[in-house]
Amino acid sequence: MDHTKSMPSVRRLDLQYIVMQAAYWAMFAGICAYQAALLQQRGFSNSDVGLLIAVRCLAGIVCQPLLGGFADRHPGIPLKHIVSASLALSLVVGLLFTAMPMGMAGTVAVFVILGGFEISAYPLMDAMAIQFINAGVPIRYSLGRGIGSMAYALTCVVLGLQVARWGVESTLITHAGLVVLVIALVCTYPAFHAAPAPAGAPAEKPHSVWYLLRSNPRFTLMLAAILLGLTACLPMSNFLVNVIESRGGTSADLGLALFVMAGFEMPTAFFFQKLLRRLGSGRLILISMIFTTLKAAALFFAFNMLGVMLAQPLQMLGYGLFTPASVFFVNESVPEADRVRGQTVMMVASNGMGGMLGSYISGRALDIGSALPVGGANLMLLCCIALGGASIVLALLALKVNGKK
Repeated sequence: MDHTKSMPSVRRLDLQYIVMQAAYWAMFAGICAYQAALLQQRGFSNSDVGLLIAVRCLAGIVCQPLLGGFADRHPGIPLKHIVSASLALSLVVGLLFTAMPMGMAGTVAVFVILGGFEISAYPLMDAMAIQFINAGVPIRYSLGRGIGSMAYALTCVVLGLQVARWGVESTLITHAGLVVLVIALVCTYPAFHAAPAPAGAPAEKPHSVWYLLRSNPRFTLMLAAILLGLTACLPMSNFLVNVIESRGGTSADLGLALFVMAGFEMPTAFFFQKLLRRLGSGRLILISMIFTTLKAAALFFAFNMLGVMLAQPLQMLGYGLFTPASVFFVNESVPEADRVRGQTVMMVASNGMGGMLGSYISGRALDIGSALPVGGANLMLLCCIALGGASIVLALLALKVNGKK
């Protein structure tokens, strides 16, 4: 029997996934856009802030393979149930963080839960769409990611106005409301039911992460490139407030800068498929690493807020191109039974380890550089330029080697 006959309408799958992407990235903005400013207001130093953000990313690194492996080993459990349970736990902890003042130990515990379960939810949400795409359902993934970028951008503007009126602590309430919205959308998204395997056909079993890495040197090298590239990329949003203040701006300018940055990710959605057909996902990742490095250089040479704003369009072919390209790269590079785990490994290398290392290095650079003539923000950006250059070299090497052994 053709399992596609029992599928929900293509229109519903497509539109609800796009809305789900928008809600997730609005939620992500709710906790990430002003996290540095929030923690600094609560009395933490730049190094402490970098460490806390790194802890959040580290928790994602640990939790994502566990959730991805659990999903691969239990295909009978719909992915939406795993995502919903993860977000529900983060909601409870986030509300406690909002209501109770916490020191370093309590804040570390909160960021472990937020990182472990909110960040881990995203690759599983991706996999929810990829399951239908692999079955021939034309879900517009890149458009959904583009709409998600616009939602992130608009949320940053709203948060900027909110912070100016009610203070940075109010962003935690907005974040909690958006978590509830994402849970509702995920819970009502149709579950994917795979076609039964032909009688007598052995079921393909998922492999370990180690197998994926050692059996496919191209995939492994590209992961290394992405790790360094995202280590360079993410500080330019997580610590953008420090760059802005060093150029004469204020924390109130952060919302507008993030709006411009995220808004330029959206156009990528409209020409991504054409670029993918022409260049392939691997070359698109290389291009994204190049533009990430160019953005760091543009911010380094920016002397005022106008320069900071003029650097933001480079986001379109930087992080804006990386996100959809990385999803398709995994889908093309790993066996079908390993695709959920493959997406998880990609998320660990990029937003997980990249975010962790980038946050730690940036926090240290900001504190060390503040005592040097170059300044903390500029030292951080120099680190981003060096890491971005290394990621370009590794991506070029990855494109020159074969896939599987």
